[in-house]
Amino acid sequence: MSNLVEEVVTKSTTPNSKYTFKDFQTDQDVRWCPGCGDYSILAQVQRIIPDFNFPREKTVFVSGIGCSSRFPYYMETYGVHGIHGRATAIASGLKMARPELQVWVVTGDGDGLSIGGNHLIHLLRRNLDINILLFNNQIYGLTKGQYSPTSEFGKVTKSTPQGSIDNPFNPIALALGASGNFVARTMDRDPKHMQTIIKRAVEHKGTSFIEIYQNCNVFNDGAFFTFTEKETKEDNVVFLEHGKPLVFGKEKNKGIRLDGFTPKVVSLADGKFSVNDLLIHNENDSTLAFILANMTTNPELPRPMGIFLDSSDHCYEVEMQKQIENVIQKKGRGNLEKLLNSGDTWFIN
Repeated sequence: MSNLVEEVVTKSTTPNSKYTFKDFQTDQDVRWCPGCGDYSILAQVQRIIPDFNFPREKTVFVSGIGCSSRFPYYMETYGVHGIHGRATAIASGLKMARPELQVWVVTGDGDGLSIGGNHLIHLLRRNLDINILLFNNQIYGLTKGQYSPTSEFGKVTKSTPQGSIDNPFNPIALALGASGNFVARTMDRDPKHMQTIIKRAVEHKGTSFIEIYQNCNVFNDGAFFTFTEKETKEDNVVFLEHGKPLVFGKEKNKGIRLDGFTPKVVSLADGKFSVNDLLIHNENDSTLAFILANMTTNPELPRPMGIFLDSSDHCYEVEMQKQIENVIQKKGRGNLEKLLNSGDTWFIN
């Protein structure tokens, strides 16, 4: 990123200029394990971000600690490699100080949901205009295979040799419970779907939260293969599309119907139910979003992928700026030296 300022200021001020995929690639060697799902996520971000033609010198990727946290090194933008769990706190401060920046948080299920969990929920409830990408591989990969907050009950790892007795977090339900306004899920092995979801997240004004199923082929290989591989994907995943019924299956012969507030799988092949009987997705309905999020914990139901909720609310940094401008109009611009020397002061000899 040594030539970023000179190159990018020239480009961003040139009429009709447009970025390409290569403009966001750095000269750094990508140091993830061969076959890691992180490569796919990086590639999709680099492919979709040029579409917005947002100046690179006003784009910042912030990370904490973990395999995912190498991400800023590989994006030809500004970046902050922070400390464990604090990416969301750093990003919040940056967005409040420089609201004109496009700020991204890249985190993992350990970094974001364990030591960083408290910072994450407060960023979500405050609704700053920040994009969060949470890589979920259900394991601690960087520290060599300990169980994480999303590891399934009974998971045998180096830190749980008898099996984990923790109940895992459901990241989607957690984000919704923290008042997240844009909450979505995608997967590393579906590039087109990932690009669509990331594009929608950037277009959303406010905090966007995307959980990305990401395979760790060294310490937790195949954790999501049921949902990502061709042989099993269609019968185990239901894609959420606004205004459309929840239909799935290789033959598109199954669907989701609500029994009260409980989703149930029904067959469309025997004539008892038709598409008209199925649940219609509404990404603006927060109650429905919770129902869909809880499908994640039921092995008898397909795994929802897509946008669970997309609603609008005021952005924290916008309201804060209004308050600052209001005070300036009433009292004028402050004087830091005058403030420090105001009130009672003491001189120490």
